[in-house]
Amino acid sequence: MEFFRIKRDIPFMSYGKLTTAISLITFLLAIFFLVSRGLNFSMEFTGGTALQVKYPHAANLQDIRHRLDSIGSNLSVQQINSIYEVQIKLPTHAKHSLTQSVEECMVLLKRERTGAILMTSSTIQPQVGSELAIQGIYVILAVCTGIMLYLALRFEWRFALSAIIANMHDIVIILGCFAFFRWEFSLTVLAGILAVLGYSVNESVVVFDRIRENFRKPIMRKKTVAEIIDNAITATMSRTIITHGSTEAMVLSMLIFGGSVLHGFALALTIGIIFGIYSSVLVASPIVMALGLSHHNLIKPPKIKQEAVV
Repeated sequence: MEFFRIKRDIPFMSYGKLTTAISLITFLLAIFFLVSRGLNFSMEFTGGTALQVKYPHAANLQDIRHRLDSIGSNLSVQQINSIYEVQIKLPTHAKHSLTQSVEECMVLLKRERTGAILMTSSTIQPQVGSELAIQGIYVILAVCTGIMLYLALRFEWRFALSAIIANMHDIVIILGCFAFFRWEFSLTVLAGILAVLGYSVNESVVVFDRIRENFRKPIMRKKTVAEIIDNAITATMSRTIITHGSTEAMVLSMLIFGGSVLHGFALALTIGIIFGIYSSVLVASPIVMALGLSHHNLIKPPKIKQEAVV
């Protein structure tokens, strides 16, 4: 279904050098922030203790953070389930054991008879957190390898290489944003990045499939490679706007109304969808053309039948 139809092909490839340069600068900036600032890993990776505290009245998060300033600046305070329940994440402290940190936390919260009650507490050791980080890297590498193999089997090595470069572009930019703004990097954010990988490659497959179809159309035989790619991208613009527009609206609603539990996941998806569309159209396609895509790569020469000699 098309709500609108673009009659003239948009010359995307004429801006290929500009968009590639912008992507390269953004990519290098993201790497710089990752190296210089690093990721703000959550307790799942660094280790610590999570406390669930219940109040007889609506919890004042600002007051709770102010009370717990003496414990450390890296703790996290979030509302869960209702306005009466709060989840407090205490990082691993070098001078105090986790049990002492929990006791100190509850003493500070119970001052002035606030009525704070400790419901549950769970502990994650730093060794477990480091194992989760390593496993997360393995998962991302495995997904990228599977995507490359899939595209290489379905299309051609030029498409596979350009798609994986575009996907790595999206991942690094998401990580760079989290490093620059010091947003907390948790397991839900990692899940969002894996979702972006699948989402971005889906858009690349749609565009690449249309490019391959155009090369095989007789009406496209006399057109240049840039014109064929422009026609393929323009033909998918209606589908791209409708699909990604509706998806982005849903993700934004999760980001705004989903609460703290879904915030990291929705934030990673919001950034990933925007850059996923950009990379599929303005990064992957110029790279395919720069790798030397031509009619000979996708059109098999006709076989000449040899007549039997009598």
